[in-house]
Amino acid sequence: MAEERLQKILARAGVASRRAAEELIAAGRVAVDGQIVRQPGHKADPDTQSIAIDGKPIARAEAKEYWLAHKPAGYVSTVHDPQGRPRVLDLLPPEIRARLYPVGRLDLDSEGLMLLTNDGDLALRLTHPRYGVPKTYRVWLSGRPNRADLEALRAGVEIEGRQTAPAMITVKAAADGHSKVSMVLREGRKREIKLMWKARGLNVIRLVRVGLGPLRLGDLPPGAVRRLSPAEIQALRRQCHALSGCKDSADGVQKSARGARNAPSKKSTGR
Repeated sequence: MAEERLQKILARAGVASRRAAEELIAAGRVAVDGQIVRQPGHKADPDTQSIAIDGKPIARAEAKEYWLAHKPAGYVSTVHDPQGRPRVLDLLPPEIRARLYPVGRLDLDSEGLMLLTNDGDLALRLTHPRYGVPKTYRVWLSGRPNRADLEALRAGVEIEGRQTAPAMITVKAAADGHSKVSMVLREGRKREIKLMWKARGLNVIRLVRVGLGPLRLGDLPPGAVRRLSPAEIQALRRQCHALSGCKDSADGVQKSARGARNAPSKKSTGR
């Protein structure tokens, strides 16, 4: 792992928030390779250096895990469920001990691709509307959208008092009063697709997510999981960086010279 600011390392290890970690450092309670460090901006490599607080080494961060799951209908995409329903996390092999969590959510009756990981930085980039990572869906409708319906959703419709971001929509099939469409969205509001079609008087009868950025569900059967390949992980990272016009900095994300012109302002929601 590359060197990072000390307060970021401490925060990721669960020792304290970044602000509290800065106070620990300033108080002289943090040592790197046995040497007290008092500058919060000091950088260290947690994989190769010993970091301690009050003489006690901090726990090393978990190895990063990346799994693609095909969520079946009837599974929840939350870490905990008070009703005891099956979770998409239950699909992981029992030997996986890392604390993984789903990236984004799918409704109980929705199906398809979900990414399970403990990489918080990547999860943020994939879910935050600022980065606009595309999500691809196959949607079956009770009814047939007309041209006005398609144009409205492509431009954005108002649901729950807010306008949706423009969507890409392609009609794949239509017969016997039903239809199948492909949709690409760059935001992830709760029940967004169902509410979008409801605003046009059409009901969703099935929804399957088949893509997340460069990832594809492919022929992975319902209920199955697989590890991401190194190439897929790199493709995810490249997509996030390219779309955001940002690059890694010691404290998170900063504008790159190439992407600064199109990067959203601090006041923008990115939607």
